[in-house]
Amino acid sequence: MTAQARQTGGAWGWVLLAGLFEVGFTYALKMSQQDDKYLGAFLLCAVISFECLSQALKTLGVGLAYAVWTGIGSVGTILLGLLLFGDSLSALRLGLLAVLVASIVGLKALDR
Repeated sequence: MTAQARQTGGAWGWVLLAGLFEVGFTYALKMSQQDDKYLGAFLLCAVISFECLSQALKTLGVGLAYAVWTGIGSVGTILLGLLLFGDSLSALRLGLLAVLVASIVGLKALDR
C-alpha cells in the first residue's frame, strides 16, 4: 500500500468518525428538548464532528467529504429515530434510505 493510499484511507476514517459524532449531536439535540443536561454533549459532539471533518479535508475534496459526512449522519440519525424514538419506516422511506446508502458507496468508489 502506498503512502498516498494510507493517507486517503485515514482521511476516510476521519469522515466516518465525523459522521458518527454527527449522529451523536443530533441525538443530544433531540434529548436536550426534554432535559438541558444534554446541551454539553450536543456541543462536544458537534465540535468533535467538525474537527474530524476538518482533518479529513486535509486530504479529501470538500464536496465528496461533505456529501459522505452528511450521508452517514443522515442514515445514522434515521436509524437512531427508528430504534430509540419510534419513528415509522414506510416502504418508500426504506427505499430512499437504500438509495442514500448506495449513493454514499458510489461516491466513495469513484474516489479511487
